[in-house]
Amino acid sequence: MAVSLTIDNSALAPIAGRLVKRGGLAGADRVWALAFVTPYVGIFFAFVLYPVCYGLWLGSDPASYRQLLADPVYPSAIVNTLLYLLIAVNLKLFLALLLSGLFMRKGWRMKTLLLIFILPWAVPGIPTFISIHWMLNSQWGLINNAIWELFQTDGPPWLDNSTLALSSVIYAHIWKWLPFWTIIFLAGRMAIPRELYEAAEMDGASSFGRFIHITFPLLASLYLVCTLLSTIWALGDFNSVRFVSGGGPALSTHVLATLGIRNAFELGNPALGMATVLSALPLLIPLVMLLMRQLKKGEVQL
Repeated sequence: MAVSLTIDNSALAPIAGRLVKRGGLAGADRVWALAFVTPYVGIFFAFVLYPVCYGLWLGSDPASYRQLLADPVYPSAIVNTLLYLLIAVNLKLFLALLLSGLFMRKGWRMKTLLLIFILPWAVPGIPTFISIHWMLNSQWGLINNAIWELFQTDGPPWLDNSTLALSSVIYAHIWKWLPFWTIIFLAGRMAIPRELYEAAEMDGASSFGRFIHITFPLLASLYLVCTLLSTIWALGDFNSVRFVSGGGPALSTHVLATLGIRNAFELGNPALGMATVLSALPLLIPLVMLLMRQLKKGEVQL
């Protein structure tokens, strides 16, 4: 014997309305929302907000800045930081823009070359920089041994000369990050409509003319954003200097990031180390503001 039950939805409507008015359903949703959000809020406070606030508190002592200004290594670290940013960032992005045009060519050979090209960026950074450090050793390094075998002469003191050591650091940074920015510009080039190039080619424009009048204007906003972002990242780059030159010779290749770690841990003065890092804020804050302003325009297209 079958029994059918029918439920009058019109009878349940007043009940549901009273639950919503009393906050029953909304309250349950609020509880679940808090349950899911609380872990993320806790992680944010523990690993972002607290370290930042604690670092600002450590670097708020004026005595630390007076001690920092008296340090003879600090002025050279500022100069090295500016040189590092100007040379490494601009040369890296300029080469990335040119190489992205090379990898736009079709064919399996170019795809294979692109796969090999991105390997420096794909491999871990610290072992890479340590390998470069040993390759540049003036006595038993791979490069100087090869120079001796080929030309029967001693190679340059790569890491024993401040200019060569800083140049080696810049080279290591470019070698590591050039593939990443090349891929970014390659994606930007692929987003440009091909009809523009075809029309320019029909009008007799050369390859250089197409680059000047089509490619670069359409990638200008992307190039600016990449420059700002790369500068911000390079300003806090610690691994390149630490594991290639170690800040040597005679502390002459330190940048602000590595000098801050040295002051905080090697000298055992965390307040001085934090003051060293915070002294980069006059450069960092305008860069971040420019980056956010450029992103706000919504003109960056990939």
